[in-house]
Amino acid sequence: MQITITLSDELAAELQKMAVESRRTLTQVVEDALRESLESSQAWRPYRREISLPTFGNGGVLPGVDISNNAALLDIMESGFGIDRLGR
Repeated sequence: MQITITLSDELAAELQKMAVESRRTLTQVVEDALRESLESSQAWRPYRREISLPTFGNGGVLPGVDISNNAALLDIMESGFGIDRLGR
């Protein structure tokens, strides 16, 4: 596949120098750099999985509390509503 990209003059010169020194084509140098970058970015990609958060007290979260809604949780915590419902 042929793709056109625009590089800074400095980067293009560095890539061309690397290609000459390693006796590879510019395409090979760019492809290798892109592959390496993609592999390293995938290593840092967070692994998403289901987790179970333990709850303490009387059988889980309070009725009407949605732990996936940060804004609602903050409202409950700031209002003191959650403390009253816990009997503290």
